[in-house]
Amino acid sequence: MAETATVREPPSLNRVMGPGLLLLFVVGDILGTGVYALTGRVANEVGGAVWLPFLIAFVVALLTAFSYLELVTKYPRAAGAALYTHKAFGIHFLTFIVTFAVMCSGLTSASSASKAFAGNFAEAFDLSLGEGAALTAVALGFMALVGLINFRGVGESVKLNVLLTCVELSGLLIVIGIGAWALGGGNGDLSRLTDFHAADGESAFFSVTAATALAFFAMVGFEDSVNMAEETKDPVRIFPKVMLTGLCITGVIYVLVSISSVALVAPADLGEGDAPLLKVVEAGAAGFPLWIFAFITMFAVANSALINMLMASRLLYGMANEGVLPGVLGRVHHSRRTPWVGIVFTTAIAFGLIWFADLTALGGTTSLLLLCVFTVVNIAVLVLRRDQVQHRHFRAPTVIPVLGAIACAYLASPLSGRSADDYRVGGILLAIGVVLWLITYLWRRRR
Repeated sequence: MAETATVREPPSLNRVMGPGLLLLFVVGDILGTGVYALTGRVANEVGGAVWLPFLIAFVVALLTAFSYLELVTKYPRAAGAALYTHKAFGIHFLTFIVTFAVMCSGLTSASSASKAFAGNFAEAFDLSLGEGAALTAVALGFMALVGLINFRGVGESVKLNVLLTCVELSGLLIVIGIGAWALGGGNGDLSRLTDFHAADGESAFFSVTAATALAFFAMVGFEDSVNMAEETKDPVRIFPKVMLTGLCITGVIYVLVSISSVALVAPADLGEGDAPLLKVVEAGAAGFPLWIFAFITMFAVANSALINMLMASRLLYGMANEGVLPGVLGRVHHSRRTPWVGIVFTTAIAFGLIWFADLTALGGTTSLLLLCVFTVVNIAVLVLRRDQVQHRHFRAPTVIPVLGAIACAYLASPLSGRSADDYRVGGILLAIGVVLWLITYLWRRRR
């Protein structure tokens, strides 16, 4: 009697994320490390009106979020912006560059977060690690741990994200609470909120747009969640409400943190050093144990690293399944059901960035890369209106992606007053991407 051959289906990703976990993922990814370090730099650009660039950045992010919501509910699969670009334009080079830009933004953020973790680890435990091999070893060890958690499974990763999000959220709520308590006791100066001053040689308009381009780095992260679509329960139904809720929560927190900061610390003092919120806590509550904030910041940057590495590996998995990248990057581990090849690949790149790169100036570059990607996504949603799908999905009013594309393109352009260093570093990264695309193209032709 002949045996019937059975074909084993490749394992799929595990759908473990409901509305609550997805909301914490969105909030945790947006909060990240940006607001802990950027508030002072924004104050250098606009003075006491720190809240204004954060508010404008929130509005621009909200416009783009509507485009992402239409596309993720229309195509509820991993890969996010790269998938939408691929479907809208069908140009392999453009899709590859968008994929590479998004991946670079995630890996540079995660790698810089690892270095920040090492620095805060040394401060929290009063260790003298210096700036050399010892500090790098801690950062590499932390990134290895993130890779293992990522491989272990999305359920474990998201549960850890819940804990770390609560920690980083508590740090910002402490700043808001101290600000409210100090102002209620007659301390602080709310008149600084309207004390606007432009940076040297710039008009008020260009100072605000330059500060907004910088503050936008603190708003990115919501786009990472669409790469988790294949691990979300009923993504078509829950994504719109969850993403918009998460954006609004973080927008309100950022505005309140900026108000507390500038009311308690003069803008000139706020712009000095790398720990502006620590100055706010010290000014508003002198008796507060400052070492607690070192631990909070340490866990906040740990969350950023974890979420960005989750995103980068799922991005490679999704685009490998679309045929844009080599299929090996789309392999899923049979027992853990995680994209293990993508995890190993992205972790290896992160190791290289931690070891060789100075990432202190890459915040603006990350913002630049993502603003370019967001411009493409806002255009893609309009192009894909002609592509009909069989299920109902979210649809953004046409004017929103149009405004989103214009706003993102402007903030990414030199007209916004963006630093030339952003374009220099971004150009180097994209040049590397072009070389990798050529290698991939030749590999595909040979196959």
